Amino acid sequence: MAAGKNKKLGKKKGAKKKTDPFLRKEWYDLKAPAPFTKRTFGMTTVTKTTGTKIASEQIKGRVVETALSDLNDKSENLAWRKVKLCVEEVQGRSCLTNFHGMDMTRDKVCSYLKKWQSLIETHVEVKTQDGYILRLFLVAFTGRQNGQIRKCSYAQQAQVKLIRKKIHDVINKEATNCNLVDLVQKFTLDSFSDACRKACQFVYPLSHVILKKVKTLKKPKFDIARLNELYKEAPTKATGGAGKGKGKKGEATADEVKNTLTQ
Repeated sequence: MAAGKNKKLGKKKGAKKKTDPFLRKEWYDLKAPAPFTKRTFGMTTVTKTTGTKIASEQIKGRVVETALSDLNDKSENLAWRKVKLCVEEVQGRSCLTNFHGMDMTRDKVCSYLKKWQSLIETHVEVKTQDGYILRLFLVAFTGRQNGQIRKCSYAQQAQVKLIRKKIHDVINKEATNCNLVDLVQKFTLDSFSDACRKACQFVYPLSHVILKKVKTLKKPKFDIARLNELYKEAPTKATGGAGKGKGKKGEATADEVKNTLTQ
């Protein structure tokens, strides 16, 4: 007998109605810290507070990943750069995040891979002035020299070691004299790549030097006051002086309009 004709076959004993799991969820706004221009870049969800499980405590320590183009207005072409941010504090429905790491998409790395050149990989550990220890992974590619006739551009092993040493010296010099905010700003501007390429041009010319990945190895003790400083807005001008200037300018334009009308 068909299932549609027999009413007993269509029903199962003990079957419960399906409920939407998102009815028990709450949405929180994700805020980006000071090095980035766009403050709110997304939302995340968490289960509502039930019993001893507090929603704000569950969301702390969550790592979110987004593109650099979603965090900065002037970096629309840097969608291949992925930034990881860690939720460190929850204030109301806003999640205050801090820098946790950086990576790049696989298709961007593959676009640099070519034949007849050397690929040089290295990593450097740096410590910032505010106590963060980061590990930077860099990739360098050799390029063609001026007037080169041969097809390949392979570097010798001694040159590869010297290039790695030059890159380590440049990174340590640039990174140890700044805090995390300034260091992240240098990451987004690719200032390390230009400095490393200039330092290694006398050893072997490099076509590209890429900051492939950044990992946070150690963080200092959590300080809420230091975190709130990353979310302070830029200081605005005094309203009194600006208001007076606008008023005088507005009155002058109004007089000019009256004079033109009376004439």
